Amino acid sequence: MIKVLMRSVREYRTPSILSPVYVSMEVVLECIIPYIMSRLINEIYGNDMKNILTYGFILLGMAFLSLACGALAGKYCAKAAVGFAKNLRRDMYAKVQTFSFANIDKFSSASLVTRLTTDVTNVQNAYMMIIRIAVRSPLMLVFSLVMALVVNAEMALIFAVLLPLLGFSMFLLIRRVYPMFKSVFDRYDNLNDSVQENVKGIRVVKAYVREEYEKNKFFSKTEELRKDFTRAETTIALANPIMTFCMYAASLVIAGWGAYIIVKTFGGYDASGLPVWGQLSTGDLSSMMTYAIQILSSLMMLSMILVNIAMSRASAERIVEVLSEQSEIVNPDNPVTEVADGRVDFDGVSFKYSASAEKLALYGIDLHIASGETVGILGGTGSGKSSLIQLIPRLYDVTSGSVRVAGVDVRNYDLKTLRDSVSVVLQKNELFGGTVKENLRWGNENATDEEIVEAAKAAQAHEFVSAMPFGYDSRIEQGGVNVSGGQKQRLCIARALLKKPKVLIFDDSTSAVDTATDYRIRTALKNVIPGTTKIIIAQRVASVMDADKIVVMDGGTVAAVGTHEQLLRECEIYREVYETQTKAGENE
Repeated sequence: MIKVLMRSVREYRTPSILSPVYVSMEVVLECIIPYIMSRLINEIYGNDMKNILTYGFILLGMAFLSLACGALAGKYCAKAAVGFAKNLRRDMYAKVQTFSFANIDKFSSASLVTRLTTDVTNVQNAYMMIIRIAVRSPLMLVFSLVMALVVNAEMALIFAVLLPLLGFSMFLLIRRVYPMFKSVFDRYDNLNDSVQENVKGIRVVKAYVREEYEKNKFFSKTEELRKDFTRAETTIALANPIMTFCMYAASLVIAGWGAYIIVKTFGGYDASGLPVWGQLSTGDLSSMMTYAIQILSSLMMLSMILVNIAMSRASAERIVEVLSEQSEIVNPDNPVTEVADGRVDFDGVSFKYSASAEKLALYGIDLHIASGETVGILGGTGSGKSSLIQLIPRLYDVTSGSVRVAGVDVRNYDLKTLRDSVSVVLQKNELFGGTVKENLRWGNENATDEEIVEAAKAAQAHEFVSAMPFGYDSRIEQGGVNVSGGQKQRLCIARALLKKPKVLIFDDSTSAVDTATDYRIRTALKNVIPGTTKIIIAQRVASVMDADKIVVMDGGTVAAVGTHEQLLRECEIYREVYETQTKAGENE
């Protein structure tokens, strides 16, 4: 896990190293300062101002040097942690872009959003602690313990009893809190999923007056999150009082024991009036008190770090899960980089969406489409229409059999080449924030204004785009919320046409337009891209009845193939759909 995460440090390796270096220097200085201070306190009893001033200037110089080291450590720590988080988000986002549909199905979109935001922030905070406080605390603990042993080894034994006790307590605490935070992040995913679903479907929510239901559902999820978080935070909160109690108890023992030793072993005053110290001087006791506070403060910081790391460990595992995910669809070693024509062949194709799925979505598909043909695909919901066409551009890979385009197995093509040659207007149309022109250029980023207008005309989008305030420079809001469903579909068709593909697939992409507009689109396609193979999935028989051939699907297999007239005579499923729709049209 650590190895995978560390790949994202890259150019921030230097500040990641400099921060602990400066922290180490700061800690060394902070541990020497109390010892020098004890010497200064002992000198106060004499009359040698030269020694007092010398110690005073040394202390002042060390304090400023410690301050400078601390400031530099903080600067480099912030630079390294923020840079690491930036790279981590970038690497995750880039990884998601390589995912096949099967990989994306494994992670919900809400979960990916949580991983890119909350989880990365948690890991960033943990990294900041690791390269600064996690270096400072152990070093402060060790150096302070060493200096305490130098000052008075007998009194330093207090820490030998206290430290293992506290360490064991922290171990039990962290062991208990880790699964709690794992549960919390699952709750976050559910909450984000609920928000995303509600915002995306807000029109449906309002249409069915389900605001109260959605609010109650959201409040229920936030309450579950609150309970889990409260339980985790309550457990963490135990660390602070335990540490504080131990700190003050140790300070009290050291102060009492030290005072007793000073009084018992004090040797009075010499001839010049200077005190004759026994086993412990006042300055030594002062430094021991400081070291005690430093040791126990280090333990408190260390416990806070360990708890934070335990919390971020769950986040780190979720991030690594994305970064380690291997796309199921990759380029072959020597890919074919040219698609000759639009011929499509399905040979013994069977397919299921995941290895664990019990049921096949498609089985035994044998279908052959000549280049330039217009093919309609008809079938009920769940018959496998969309599953079939998604195999052509390798959005999914077949489970068995093969899909060939221009006589070449799609698994042997370069992915970019294949997908540039096979243009799909998916069932769920998506537009992105930007102008109409910017959205259409997703099909071809180098398309001229004339080519854009030509594609829009063929898709029957030119008229309504021209009527918009700024024409093709008009703004499309994120998700295309400021255009109707039919307008969105037509813009997506125009975007696909700009690719000038060898194969053009419509996955029920004219369902939101009226019959007349649907007819004009199909007529325009014949004239604009006559040599392109056109595959049209539709619910309306009228959308496919003039196709060169129509494929009827039922239960994940091909039930019949033929022209409109042939299917009316030979296919009961097709005839039933046709008669139902014709009767409904006559009644209307």
